[in-house]
Amino acid sequence: MNPDVIILADTIHTMEGSSSGGPAPQAVAVEGGVIAAVGSRDVAENWPAAEVIDFGAAVLTPGLVDCHMHPVFGLELTRGIDLSGATDLAGVRALLRAQAEATPAGDWVRGWGLDPNVFGSATAHRELIDDVVSGLPCLIRLFDGHSALASSRALELAGVTGPRAFDQASEVVCDRSGRPTGLLLEAAAVELVAQVMPAESFGERKARLAELFTQFARSGLTGAHVMDCGEGSLELYRALEQEALEEEDPGHDRAGGLPLRLRISPWCMPGSVEQDWQWLAEQIGVGGKRWEVAGIKLFVDGTVDNGTAWLFEPDAYGESVAPFWPRPEEYAAAVRFFAGRGIPTATHAIGDAGVAAVLDAFESLPPAVRPVATEAAHRIEHLETVPDALIERFSRAGLVASMQPTHCTHYSRADHTDNWSTRLGEERANNAWRCADLRAAGTTLGLGSDWPIAPFEPLPILADAQLRRRSGHSGEQPVVPGQALTALQALEGYTSHAAKAAGEWAVSGSVTVGKRADFTVFDVDPLSVAPDDLAAARVLATFVDGRAQHLAVGAVR
Repeated sequence: MNPDVIILADTIHTMEGSSSGGPAPQAVAVEGGVIAAVGSRDVAENWPAAEVIDFGAAVLTPGLVDCHMHPVFGLELTRGIDLSGATDLAGVRALLRAQAEATPAGDWVRGWGLDPNVFGSATAHRELIDDVVSGLPCLIRLFDGHSALASSRALELAGVTGPRAFDQASEVVCDRSGRPTGLLLEAAAVELVAQVMPAESFGERKARLAELFTQFARSGLTGAHVMDCGEGSLELYRALEQEALEEEDPGHDRAGGLPLRLRISPWCMPGSVEQDWQWLAEQIGVGGKRWEVAGIKLFVDGTVDNGTAWLFEPDAYGESVAPFWPRPEEYAAAVRFFAGRGIPTATHAIGDAGVAAVLDAFESLPPAVRPVATEAAHRIEHLETVPDALIERFSRAGLVASMQPTHCTHYSRADHTDNWSTRLGEERANNAWRCADLRAAGTTLGLGSDWPIAPFEPLPILADAQLRRRSGHSGEQPVVPGQALTALQALEGYTSHAAKAAGEWAVSGSVTVGKRADFTVFDVDPLSVAPDDLAAARVLATFVDGRAQHLAVGAVR
């Protein structure tokens, strides 16, 4: 063994799932980007190395991986004013007025992160924003990422004058006279307006994405499962990695490529046919040093908050009863196509009927396909409300669950007065984000943020998963507290279970000889510190391939 670097920390959580019975590890040797040895400090004194990095009393774990986010898509969704902090309509209008005043002539007013709870019992309507944007075109993305509110001028520029028909369950919401209200539900409807907005240049997008990735690394992330692959995404990843490689220097944080690994899943949408699926299948394996197209993303429903989830029974407004694929059998055919070729899939399913439809599709796979399908990690994303019967089926189906704890803690309330809970009613709201029950049933549970729908910082997410309330808000009541994860389960969701959710347990997810040398270093122990303190803790370093992508000032002893 001739390691490139030895990393020392007083506590190392290997996340291997069982104890070796020997001395607690405090040293990791890295050679060629792979873990070459794990041992005590005393043993490590006999290891030769070109470099030794000692973090003293810090805690090292496998690198944290966010199991669901949208980096490039998020660049578009987060243009303009952040409305996520506004708690009422007056606050939203004040922010939009200020944004309109600062908007150059010929440009659009943009906003994002709008919480539908600000409308109270009213319905989102363009007339609520037209006056404060002074006749400028305006598009506001709601926090769920599946809906938007357009001003009258924006609709006019886009030529949207009435209802439209789509291949997917999207809608230009109209009043009784057939005039658009400005509310646009799901991607196809939103795109009618978004496509006529001035676009950022490639260089502007690249610079913003580079800064975003730097923030990811500083937050503790060493990897992300990217759940989209829109126009220009691969070109951006390729350009950023090439730029970093050209600048390669041993002292440069991003030496060797991107500062984190990206596992990318392009969308397969309703209206596509087998020829389209074949083209998507041919993209699998396309990638670079730290990014790769490795799966396919599908949808069977939308969101509870805008009435496009798929429920067995209507919500309080008579909505959320239609599938995203108008003909669900076509979704099942797509599943058979990809599963039969050993291609991992991830399906967005929020409502109980949506989750059931995904289970139906996988349970009905032909016998000849099932052995191939088991070689790939197939997942359901979100699972926001699920009854007992589906938990039992889920555990038997062998599917992976991918969930976002802060969707629960940021957007629902224990007293059920929020929009999500009001729409569902008490019984379904009490089946909210059943993380603990899924783990008890033996399900692999990957955790993530769904950025930009919720903040990406992993430490507060790890805390919220345990608290079932917002970390740092001790006065809040927990939402269905019986579904809280333990500290170990939460950390597994970002390490060992994240690797299993990607079908990568053989090469990542634990501090094990032969696996990737990806690590996150904390100034507290995530398995013993109080969750609120974990949320406020400091990430001292992140490593990918054994090379520092982030190193905090004063972190090394």
